[in-house]
Amino acid sequence: MDGVINVDKPSGPTSHDVVDRIRQLIGQKRVGHAGTLDPLASGVLLICIGRATRIVEYLMSAWKEYRVRMILGVETDTGDAVGQVTAEHDASGITRAAFEEVVSSFVGEIEQVPPLYSAVKHDGKRLYELAREGKIVQPSARKVTIYSIEVVSFDGDRQAQRKPQTREAELVVRCSSGTYIRSLCTDIGSRLGCGAHVSALRRTCVGKFRAEDAATLDELESAASEGRLKDYVMSLDRALELAEMPSVQVDQECVAAALNGRRIRCDFRGQDGTAVRILAPDGTLLAVGKTFRYNGKTGVHPQKVFIPENRGQ
Repeated sequence: MDGVINVDKPSGPTSHDVVDRIRQLIGQKRVGHAGTLDPLASGVLLICIGRATRIVEYLMSAWKEYRVRMILGVETDTGDAVGQVTAEHDASGITRAAFEEVVSSFVGEIEQVPPLYSAVKHDGKRLYELAREGKIVQPSARKVTIYSIEVVSFDGDRQAQRKPQTREAELVVRCSSGTYIRSLCTDIGSRLGCGAHVSALRRTCVGKFRAEDAATLDELESAASEGRLKDYVMSLDRALELAEMPSVQVDQECVAAALNGRRIRCDFRGQDGTAVRILAPDGTLLAVGKTFRYNGKTGVHPQKVFIPENRGQ
């Protein structure tokens, strides 16, 4: 089986736990995910099966949308409700207007430091692994882009377990790949001077993959027991299309060259170095490549080739 499943990850299990469940359902080892979700988080988790594991990097590069609930006035070591409380402050004086003003200042290209408990690697080990061993490594700041932030609610209905000096807010964030929502929320809390952490997080979109179209693990298990699991597996080309990767269609005489990884001429008017799907005249995915311009000519250089299953039959 080759393809991508849009899974609605529940809050609780890790992304790797979901991968293991899918491996058990399909009886294949070659399964991976395109973008880690924290255990607390739910929502779109793209599971790549078979040859689709070769397009993970392209799916991960798509823009993301999150719905996040945050608590102002309480800081934790992980930046979310899973961690231990490290500091508490009085956030009762923060108004919605002040909150929205600070939030708006994060829209655009910003520098962000990943959380100490994250999947970022340092010397071959994940930061969360090092943190659990008591080895605190300060990751370097990286540039990410926040396309938009909508304040859905501020301090809504009070919950009995919440302390009166805290405030609660809910945001919808659209951002580039590589953005950490925990870091965004803790940075907002720092700018407000009261600290903050994430209490709930849901990834609602990865490119055009939507949470409302995702399948739950229970749905996938039922489908597997009835022999319908393939109904949830989309082709590599469809997955790349939903990740908003553009395409170029080549002539029949260029098909063999594309499948052999040779540079070919094509008609592409986008930016040089753009990753594109290379399609045969009948629309079959042949490869993923990068565009180039040389001496006034436009072409594409195949990077990853996908031999059609019916080739030679």
